[in-house]
Amino acid sequence: MIKRLIDKVFGRKGGDHPVVIAAPEHGIRREHISHGARRVCEQLQENGYAAYVVGGAVRDLLLGVEPKDFDVATSATPEQVHRVVRRSRLIGRRFKLVHALFGNEVVEVSTFRAGAPDPGDAESAAQMVDEHGRVLRDNVYGTRQEDAARRDFTVNALYYDPVAETVLDYHKGLVDLRKKTVRMIGDPARRYREDPVRMLRAVRFAARPGFHIAPKTAAPIAELAPLLSNVPAARLFEEMLKLLLSGNAAACVLQLRTQGLHHGLLPMLDMILEQPMGERFVTLALEQTDRRILEDKPVSPAFLFAALLWHQVLSAWKQATDRGERPIPALHEAMDRVLDQQTDQLAIPRRFTVTMKEIWGMQPRLDANTGRRPHLLLEHPRFRAAFDFLALRAESGEAPAELVDWWARFQVVGATEREHMLLPATAGTGTRRRRRRRPAGEAGERDTSGGNTNGGRTEPPSGSRHDNDPEAG
Repeated sequence: MIKRLIDKVFGRKGGDHPVVIAAPEHGIRREHISHGARRVCEQLQENGYAAYVVGGAVRDLLLGVEPKDFDVATSATPEQVHRVVRRSRLIGRRFKLVHALFGNEVVEVSTFRAGAPDPGDAESAAQMVDEHGRVLRDNVYGTRQEDAARRDFTVNALYYDPVAETVLDYHKGLVDLRKKTVRMIGDPARRYREDPVRMLRAVRFAARPGFHIAPKTAAPIAELAPLLSNVPAARLFEEMLKLLLSGNAAACVLQLRTQGLHHGLLPMLDMILEQPMGERFVTLALEQTDRRILEDKPVSPAFLFAALLWHQVLSAWKQATDRGERPIPALHEAMDRVLDQQTDQLAIPRRFTVTMKEIWGMQPRLDANTGRRPHLLLEHPRFRAAFDFLALRAESGEAPAELVDWWARFQVVGATEREHMLLPATAGTGTRRRRRRRPAGEAGERDTSGGNTNGGRTEPPSGSRHDNDPEAG
């Protein structure tokens, strides 16, 4: 109270002096910090530098969540950090960072940075921002106060000292954290213009159970959403991946819709959020991903993006067959078209798109449960992912549950029973089995295998013949 009065009398700005919160109040102990982050802070402080655990790690510890990693901010320059921390390396070109190595742990250490240029300084601002106000360069070293002010939300501007076991709070972040409020530091409109990705970060934080975006922080988002088109595609993909793998992906997508961020940001969201079948399918995929993350199970970004884009692929597939393309070539054309459209805004890495195409391409092949094809599909490296995708389609009502049950059983039974499972399907369709190759000179017979008796094919566009052979056409 006395400190606030003194600041008011002498006209000091809020945020110049932090509130120092002792261990009994915040509850974080140095043992909660990873060994590497704790040692970095100790070594730097022993050499006369300020050093703190910062950002999301402090926020998560205050929420009772185990952080995924620990970052350190310091008054030391990268070169000074490199000299103090024996096993470390300098990284970065425009703005250097230090990676401190402790066994399998890598601690990222950054020097305190100053914020974006003052709009009143026209010359400085012109060199560092684009015509929309997006900051292009803010790689200037600064003080701890400036470093706190340049951070986006109050809940991320908390500094924990593992030596003194105190938290420094410059912008009432602990108060907002306890109220579960996402509040921007400074003027929200200006901060979004500096970095439009902050709008996605606001959505990600607000998707946590019980959290909400402060009204003044949320107000400019709908109007400024088009600024996301100016963000490099690779950075946009990185932020979307964090959002979808946050453990609250389903809530994040709803927040994107609520804040008006889905239109134009992702073509897939424009479509799936307006189609009941597509929305149910995507919601199930997101909820399944959230469950796996909360259970600490591995998740596949490629599988998730394949689910998010599947109904867009189906739509493009139908358009291609309506133009007279044969089904399988039409499917491959649709996959390429959708991915080309999507990567204009999200730079989805090729290691993901290859897997996505394999999962999509196997869906019509999973309709065939006759002949030798089921045996060959079981040997495919993406079979399990494709089968899980089929199960997701069945759960949403898009594919028959009987087909999923058939494949689930086919995977676990012995070789003899597998043959018995195939024989009724072959006999029931009247489809001829592949004949042995005739001696040279005799007339060959075209193979017509590939029929399906369970009525569970992936629906081809109406009016076209559906051939399960991926080489058809």
